[in-house]
Amino acid sequence: MKVSIIGAGRTRNGIGEYIGKYFHRHGGKVISVLGTTERTSLQACSALRKYGIEAHPYTNFDEMVRAERLDVVVIASPSSTHYQYLLKSIDSGLHIFCEKPFIWDDRTNIQKTAEEIFNKAREKKLTIAMNSQWPFAIKDYEKICGKVRIKNGDTFSIKMAPPFPGREMISESVPHALSLLYCLLGDGEIEDLNFGSGGEREMDIRFIYRFGAKACDVFIRLAYQETHPRDFSFGLNDRIVSRSLNLENYEIYFNYGDKKLRIVDPLESSVKHFMEAVVKKKKPFIGTRHIFHNLSLLKKIDDGFGEFEKRSLWKE
Repeated sequence: MKVSIIGAGRTRNGIGEYIGKYFHRHGGKVISVLGTTERTSLQACSALRKYGIEAHPYTNFDEMVRAERLDVVVIASPSSTHYQYLLKSIDSGLHIFCEKPFIWDDRTNIQKTAEEIFNKAREKKLTIAMNSQWPFAIKDYEKICGKVRIKNGDTFSIKMAPPFPGREMISESVPHALSLLYCLLGDGEIEDLNFGSGGEREMDIRFIYRFGAKACDVFIRLAYQETHPRDFSFGLNDRIVSRSLNLENYEIYFNYGDKKLRIVDPLESSVKHFMEAVVKKKKPFIGTRHIFHNLSLLKKIDDGFGEFEKRSLWKE
């Protein structure tokens, strides 16, 4: 499996470098990197060498595709560029592993745009998955907190520390919360959406997640944080796990009360599952239906915050 990474640099806190590491670890051949400039492409290739990866730098997608016999493209560039690279990759017959949010730009009908992409991919029998890694840690959550048993009136809480302040925190981090809700509770809708804002650096999002005949109260806290490791915790009711990291060897742990559990990096699991889906020609875990659901609710939350901002400015 020959792989190219679009956006392997760390300029905007991207994780393309780590995605490349895990493709390499599981037998993929990361043979090229696409950057916006020659300098960023060379820097990304240099960063990948510590994992034993020797990739060729490019700044032009078409040139890269002509020169390399690729099977898979990883789209880890800024979300505003995803749409163009998704279409280019499909036209080139490449399987796609795309960072969240799947697409995010000024298009008014984002669902129609996503449908266009998947229809094109289906015609060419291409596999598309979105990287939203935390659902792959649900089994570890259950190991430390106990088996999840969903009932009406549950509460779900998640706290994240996005690397960007302001409204961008929503598109950067909320897809994680929506993916966890989808995998824990199933397909659902948002009701009674409310916001609280502590300026550009903090935001609270509350809503009811209604799935079938049941409902769950959801609380999302976003707090801009520049330093690593970033704060992260989530859970149902009073069973909240926090994530901690050993930055020297990048070991990841879940903490709950006096318990501590080392877990496999969910990003690694996300990459591995995608690779298996491509090889075995099966539907990826974070596939079409999940992506549609994630995008739909993300847009509803982002639009809702836009209205909240307008009301706040009007009051001032």
